[in-house]
Amino acid sequence: MNNYTIVGCGDIGFRIARELISQGDQVQATVHFEEGVNIPQSAGVKPIVANFDYQDEVPDLPLQGEKVFYLMPPQGGGSSDYRMINFCRQLAPGNCPEKIVYISTSGVYGDCGDELVTESTAVNPQTTRAKRRISAEKQLQEQADKLGFKLVILRVTGIYGPGRLPIAQLTKGHEVLKVDAAPRTNRIHSLDLVQVCLAAMDRAGHGDIFNVCDGEQSSMSEYFIAVAKMYDLPQPNQLEWPEAEKVMNPLTFSFLKESRRMSNRKMLEGLGIGLLYPTLKDGLLACRKIS
Repeated sequence: MNNYTIVGCGDIGFRIARELISQGDQVQATVHFEEGVNIPQSAGVKPIVANFDYQDEVPDLPLQGEKVFYLMPPQGGGSSDYRMINFCRQLAPGNCPEKIVYISTSGVYGDCGDELVTESTAVNPQTTRAKRRISAEKQLQEQADKLGFKLVILRVTGIYGPGRLPIAQLTKGHEVLKVDAAPRTNRIHSLDLVQVCLAAMDRAGHGDIFNVCDGEQSSMSEYFIAVAKMYDLPQPNQLEWPEAEKVMNPLTFSFLKESRRMSNRKMLEGLGIGLLYPTLKDGLLACRKIS
C-alpha cells in the first residue's frame, strides 16, 4: 500500500484517486472549499480543506514520504504562482515527499509556428498565465534540488472529455476563427491524462519532462466544429482575424495567438503509454458513454 497526496482534487484528481483507491492505496487530497469535501470523501479519499491563495489558510500538510500529484492551477493574475509559493512553504527536511508529478502546460513553449515541439524545445512563455506555470516549475525544481525528492513535469495540452466539452459555449453561439486561419493546437482526453499521470508516478525518473497530447494536430476551430457535429448543435460562425479580435473575449482570443504542433513520442515510448483515444473522433464518441 502506498500513500498519495493530490493537491487540487478536481475532475482529473478525483479520477486518479479512484484508480489508486481501487488498488488498495491511501489517498489524501486538498479541496478549496468545505463544500467540496463530500465528493472525494465518498470515494474513500481523506479531504483536506486548503485555500492556497492565502498562507494562513493552508493547514499543515503531512507530506513526508508521500507520492504527490500537484494538479492545482495558478491563481489568476501576476507572473508568479503564489499558490505554489504557499505549497512550497510546507516542504522541509522533515516533511519531504518521495516524488511529485506536476501538471504544467504546453503554453510554456509560447508561439512555435509550424515547428514540431519536443521536450528539448526551449520554453518561451509569452502570456502571464504561461509565465505563472514556468514560475511553478522553477519553484519545484529548486525545492527538489534542495530536499532531494523526485520531480516529474507533465506539459499538458488542451484537456477534453466527459463533462469537459464546449457544449454550453456552442449552445450560446460561440464563434471561432475560420479554419484556414486558425493556428495549430493539440489535445488529450481526460482518461488518457489520468493514465499518463499514474504512469509518470510509477515509471518516470527524476527531472523527466513529458509533453502530453494525443499526437493529432488540428485547431481550436476544428475542435468546436467536431463537437457541434457530434452533438447535433448549430455549427459555430467562422470569423476572420480582425472581426474575431473585436468580438471575442480577450482571454479566449489570446489562446488563438499561439500555434504549437506537439510531439508525444517521448511520452508514448518513455512511459509505455497506449492511448485509449488517439484521435478526437475516438474521444468524442466515447464521451457519450463515460460518466
